[in-house]
Amino acid sequence: MKPELQAKFLQHLNKKNKDGGFTLIELLVVIIIIGILAAIALPSLLAQSNKARQSEARNNIGTVNRAQQAYYLEKTNFTSSFADLGVGIATQTTNYLYEMKLGSGSGTNSTIANLATPTSSATGVLKVYAGLVYVATLGAAGASQQTATQSLACEGSAPGTAQIGSAPTTASSDCPAGFISLAK
Repeated sequence: MKPELQAKFLQHLNKKNKDGGFTLIELLVVIIIIGILAAIALPSLLAQSNKARQSEARNNIGTVNRAQQAYYLEKTNFTSSFADLGVGIATQTTNYLYEMKLGSGSGTNSTIANLATPTSSATGVLKVYAGLVYVATLGAAGASQQTATQSLACEGSAPGTAQIGSAPTTASSDCPAGFISLAK
């Protein structure tokens, strides 16, 4: 090949490479694809975020239930004070309000409901959680009869549907209406 033709060919290739880039249509296609992927992924991401926030309440209710059982073994009654339990759980967090309600049972101080309700900003998004610790009588009536503490943890069946008024308050092995048992 003649050197003149080679030089012109190389000039042509250099000029062609400098003009390279993306067209407007190519950029629009990429932006539309990214938008579709974001629309698919966003609901899943939000659901996982709510599950993580709900795990705080689920774990705290389980911790308080176990602490109430230990407290009952030492003091033969339940307490409605988080400080007495010594578990280090705040009565209010960013996502939940925690409270304990002494129930009415056959004996004095025989049940306690441990409740986690979403804060006002998360009421329609997060579920309500409730735990119940109660004194159960085991064995046949007579000298061999013993008492033991039992616990129950329940989750609202949907965000914002279960209310505190329907939380478990009496000794029962079942969650009340509007709640699902967390026992596995």
